[in-house]
Amino acid sequence: MGKWCKGLSAAIVLLLLVTGCSAKANTDGTAAANAGAGPEAAKTQPEHRIIATTVAAAEIMDALEVDLVGIPTSYKELPKRYASLPQVGNPMSPNMELVKSLDPTDVLSVTTLQYDLEPVFKNAGIEANFLDLTSLGKMNEAIKTLGGKYGRQKQAEAIVAQYDKKLAEINQRIAGKDSPSVLILLGVPGSYLVATENSYIGDLVKLAGGRNVIQGEKVEYLASNTEYLQQANPDVILRAAHGMPEEVVKMFDKEFKKNDIWKHFDAVKNNRVYDLEERLFGTTGNLAAIEALDVVTNMLYP
Repeated sequence: MGKWCKGLSAAIVLLLLVTGCSAKANTDGTAAANAGAGPEAAKTQPEHRIIATTVAAAEIMDALEVDLVGIPTSYKELPKRYASLPQVGNPMSPNMELVKSLDPTDVLSVTTLQYDLEPVFKNAGIEANFLDLTSLGKMNEAIKTLGGKYGRQKQAEAIVAQYDKKLAEINQRIAGKDSPSVLILLGVPGSYLVATENSYIGDLVKLAGGRNVIQGEKVEYLASNTEYLQQANPDVILRAAHGMPEEVVKMFDKEFKKNDIWKHFDAVKNNRVYDLEERLFGTTGNLAAIEALDVVTNMLYP
């Protein structure tokens, strides 16, 4: 597709997203880790000292009822189970000295950051496990793998069963209906990209019965080309705001008013432009997937 500026990776996108993340890390790492783990954790899991460097990874471990010794720094609310733990920095640039000081046996990140972070972890002498959360199916596989590794198979099976049940409900609801064409815009402070079906949000749209107007691409995100997108003329436009959500929504509103081309989109004419809440629609898979599927299905099939 010659009209697109290609080669954009999810890692670059996530680098932009850290604008909204707090960079302050808890410097009293070792003491906080010992206090947070507690005597009971030492009894139940003495062989594991796990650090989750992303919010999604921390939430998954909480659902699996697995203790951690370190968590990411984030403006998002993390599980209460880990409230007293040291923060090791934002997902894109963990504090390696702090990570090492916690003496981890396992460090969890995500594949969308692997290209940038793998050499950093390697240089620090830390072996990281990069979870593939680029789709619901891959997230379910990651959950089952983690459940098996940490003796939490039952918890993992219960989590995955919830998603299977939701997908069955959605498939029954949309059976026999025409698939609406969908354009997904990923906004970060100052710019926006187009999400392909290879992105996590693109996967949710596909599972909900939508047809992404961008087909045949291998990457997760592409630079925007409004003239091409107008020719595709989607039935629905979804706008995902990340980093600084309120600021990004204002940016989208300004763009749609200032750039006259948007007025020619059927989705705009028919008032089928929807903003996606960041809490539900992250750039990687997360445990809010059930609620997110309900929301996007209602947008595609009102």
